[in-house]
Amino acid sequence: MRAKSAWRWPEILFWLGAFGMILLLPNRHLLLNEIVILGLFALSLDLILGYAGIVSLGHAAFFGVGAYAAGLLAKHGISEPVTGLVLSGTAAGLVGLLASFMILRGTDLTRLMVTLGVALILHELANRLDWLTGGADGLLGVSVGPILGRFDFDFAGTTAYVYSLTTAFLLFLLARRIVHSPFGLSLKALKENRLRAATIGIAPNRRIVAVYTLAAVYAGMAGALLTQTTQFVSLEVLDFARSADALLVLVIGGSGYLYGGLIGAIAFKLMKDTLSAMTPAYWIFWMGFILVILVLIGRDRLVAGLARPFAPLLRRFGGREP
Repeated sequence: MRAKSAWRWPEILFWLGAFGMILLLPNRHLLLNEIVILGLFALSLDLILGYAGIVSLGHAAFFGVGAYAAGLLAKHGISEPVTGLVLSGTAAGLVGLLASFMILRGTDLTRLMVTLGVALILHELANRLDWLTGGADGLLGVSVGPILGRFDFDFAGTTAYVYSLTTAFLLFLLARRIVHSPFGLSLKALKENRLRAATIGIAPNRRIVAVYTLAAVYAGMAGALLTQTTQFVSLEVLDFARSADALLVLVIGGSGYLYGGLIGAIAFKLMKDTLSAMTPAYWIFWMGFILVILVLIGRDRLVAGLARPFAPLLRRFGGREP
């Protein structure tokens, strides 16, 4: 476990590059902020899908709870972002804790329907309780104060990007520590064979509840970041499309190693922006076409083919051969 948890040079370069974008791309901070938030949301889904084997079609439920919690807190007096972020993550975690007990006894198909049902229920509640959430018009009057009382949000999105990236990095460090711990190994055992894991003393239900709650906290914080950096929240945060985007990100980047959500978010956002600029009317078609090709060829085979010319460099720095 100690060897697997050691930092490798591609990881260090990845995070140095992410923070380096603060200076290298000063005009693209708004887009980079969206990528970070999507990456954190996909990372939260990876915790239950890639490590515990729980497929979810309604993960946007916790994203939306965190987004609305942050908006309501900011609207009613708690405008400090870090405080609102922690409270929003806690609120989403409580909802995730309650929802986790409904997926313990079901099969994969039952779990899909339960997770989707929870998201649909919350979406309809947010729509009906328009006196609280603003309904279809969105929550108005959200005013977020300076971070820690010192750093104001600017129109260029620089403060928002630094804030979101720092939050995502700290949460990533925590998730990385968890998945490389005995608890993380027990989750992998549950994913492989739940019955066999139970026979060697692993309590499946407790671990599923724990990781599902943790994933809900991460998703809620991602939603809170979106509300705080845009100062607006609407029903869109609870849409099925939000959950589908996270699944697509993991299809592109891969699941079960944490970086899949982050890398997939970069690729997904760049493809979406590029294709929508090239063909505004047909970009969804080309996005679907690329995903079909990716699935048919295989992500690992495609990455290996692209990395083959760099194999000598990878071997020189101690990396794995493609």
